[in-house]
Amino acid sequence: MAAPGPWLGLWPWPGLWPAVTGAVLGLLFLLLWRRRRRAGGAGRVCVAVLGDLGRSPRMQYHALALARHGREVALLGYLQNRPHRDVLRSENIRLVPVAELRGLRVGPKLFQYVLKVLVQSVQLLYTLLRIEQPSYILLQNPPGLPSIAVAWVAGLFWGSKLIIDWHNYGYTIMSLSHGRNHPLVLIAKWYEKLFGRLSDYNLCVTDAMKKDLWVNFKIKAVTLYDKPASYFKETPLDLQHNLYMKLAKDYEPFKPRAVNPSAEGSAFTERDGKSGNVVKTRGRPALLISSTSWTEDEDFSVLLRALEDYERFIKEGAKLPALVCVITGKGPLKDYYNGLIQKLHFKHIQICTPWLEAEDYPLLLGSADLGVCLHQSSSGLDLPMKVVDMFGCCLPVCAIHFECLHELVKHNENGLIFRDSKELAEQLKMLFLEFPNLEGKLHSFRENLRVSRQLRWDESWDQIVLPLLGNKE
Repeated sequence: MAAPGPWLGLWPWPGLWPAVTGAVLGLLFLLLWRRRRRAGGAGRVCVAVLGDLGRSPRMQYHALALARHGREVALLGYLQNRPHRDVLRSENIRLVPVAELRGLRVGPKLFQYVLKVLVQSVQLLYTLLRIEQPSYILLQNPPGLPSIAVAWVAGLFWGSKLIIDWHNYGYTIMSLSHGRNHPLVLIAKWYEKLFGRLSDYNLCVTDAMKKDLWVNFKIKAVTLYDKPASYFKETPLDLQHNLYMKLAKDYEPFKPRAVNPSAEGSAFTERDGKSGNVVKTRGRPALLISSTSWTEDEDFSVLLRALEDYERFIKEGAKLPALVCVITGKGPLKDYYNGLIQKLHFKHIQICTPWLEAEDYPLLLGSADLGVCLHQSSSGLDLPMKVVDMFGCCLPVCAIHFECLHELVKHNENGLIFRDSKELAEQLKMLFLEFPNLEGKLHSFRENLRVSRQLRWDESWDQIVLPLLGNKE
């Protein structure tokens, strides 16, 4: 008997191999028979994510880069939150909405999950086959179940090449809730390993992930680091003031501490009523910002405990400023952490958790004094895009340690790396001591970011992705 093929070792139930092989070969024959060989699709690309487009900045950046080079782009995904206005204004980008599935709560959880995957598969395939024929399908992973397999099938039908952009692994995210040895996690790992190999090209976000994809999945990938878009930059004082005044309408921490009848003011800035000049408020609080999807891979209790220590430092006589801590984003654990925040009784710290418009988020990053990142990669192989955006705004960062963070955050050069709440609290104390002086580490980190002149997204994309597609079809 012939030795089993290389794919057999990837299949979790070898006894089912003959039946599955027959079904797959039959499907392949049908698809190849139906495959459209006529000319078409040149210049068209489908950029797809089985998630919220408004919260998928990297895929929006892909779409904008393709549009900039004259490609017609079908940007496919959920439309829960509005994409960036540049995406909406582009004549070459067409939004293709996918309805998010809700209410599939029939039977046991395992049955619900299987049912959801099956319904999503049909829904996504139907959507992909209704768009105009693309030359390429550029897919975000995760989420990859069932989108990788569906995109591959659609690619066979259209004769399109499949490009997977690996942001992380879906199975490692799933393991945060179920554990690494749960059957669903093992199936998800097998699925990513099998169908990931069927792609034509692969992008990934770190060199560590590039190595892991090859060593463990035998997938060759090209590293495309996340880079800030051009609109992530330091915010001029006038625009800072306008943003603060806008936020002060809804959020108490942005309202002025004292009323000045001759000036229009926020907690951070004042505009003189006569000259119209904007100045920073004397004795203003420091502005600390963090952003999150409120998921299991970010433990915000670390920040809350550090803030408790910061409050204690002030009570003990340390010359530290009052602090406004803004945590932006939406996600499943937001209500849980808001409950913890409401139980805190700070005198010198105010916390708010707004959801910002896509255009306001870069302005706030460019106005802040310090960023904090609590992202701990489920795989240890991806990098937090929020830090990339902060660095684009020349905003120094304190980030929690994980395996490949050094590829982005250089300790004591552009920020600090901490391992627990005590270390973070000491870093906040050191950085904000005698605030807002211009001689400490906070200022030197910002200066280092200003002079680093890092590549922007468009430049990096043109160097790395454009050659894969060919400058011209």
